[in-house]
Amino acid sequence: MNQAIYLCDLHTHSNRSDGNDSPLELIGCAVASGLRILALTDHDIIAPDFIQIGDTKVNPVMYAKQLNLILLPGIEFSCDIVVDDVHIIALGCNWNHPFFATEHQASIESKIEGYRELCRLLTEDGMIINWKSDILLDGKRDEKAVQRKMIFEVMAQKGYMDNWSTAKLLVKNTARYSVKRKKPDPIDIIEKIHQSGGVAIMAHPYLVSETAQWKGNSISRAGYIEKLIEAGLDGIEAGYPYDKTSYDGALTPEQIEAEVQDAYEHRLPIISGGSDYHNEGRKGAKRPRQLGERGIHMDKFIGNPILRRLAGL
Repeated sequence: MNQAIYLCDLHTHSNRSDGNDSPLELIGCAVASGLRILALTDHDIIAPDFIQIGDTKVNPVMYAKQLNLILLPGIEFSCDIVVDDVHIIALGCNWNHPFFATEHQASIESKIEGYRELCRLLTEDGMIINWKSDILLDGKRDEKAVQRKMIFEVMAQKGYMDNWSTAKLLVKNTARYSVKRKKPDPIDIIEKIHQSGGVAIMAHPYLVSETAQWKGNSISRAGYIEKLIEAGLDGIEAGYPYDKTSYDGALTPEQIEAEVQDAYEHRLPIISGGSDYHNEGRKGAKRPRQLGERGIHMDKFIGNPILRRLAGL
């Protein structure tokens, strides 16, 4: 296990969405890497109320605390039907708010419909992706748990693409594969997060195209972010491993981090960061993202009153 460069990693995934570690394994990896703060931010599903350790069910936050790790339950919402990669991370919410259950169910229904159609289109074009055997693993995977990245991974495993990120770019840049599943409006998501007592942070802003769309009109990436700030966005992710994702721009992760900090550190109360860890190494990825390779340093976390409150410090 690589040692964390940043002790606070505020963007990670477990196998409750498209990660490869169980929440218990993720906590163990975080401890082994030396992390002090870990946010579990699975796609469109809240963190579990308990994890199973042998015959015992334990609260994951309390379990992590025993290991000197602060676990922040969160969720990463996939937003905007037209613009790709608009993701809003929610932290510090009242997870019993009825909105979360309603949104989760809507997400499941739209994902199943959209992802099955994408598999059908790819298969028609000679990239054979069988929904039942390749994606559901002949019943071993619940279709409610399917994420789009799983399709990209199969495309790579079968040799149609070099890796999952090039598969994602192919789908993203091919109009025929633009199967738009239903996604919530980011403005509405920010409002609902606030209603449930939480904070809303925009993930990986530079995965949004330099020219985006807003209500039918072309808009710059910066202009898109401005709309979210006007809607009450609390934070933005600066540190992120863009070089290990589908980012197709020319800037390095360090250059992007500096740009984001320069543009927003005086305008938003939270400048976040995270690895977007999925433990792709379990599936043979050559350059898997590592816990704490991107994030924020402990002094920045402690020095931020909002983050300090979320962690109970």
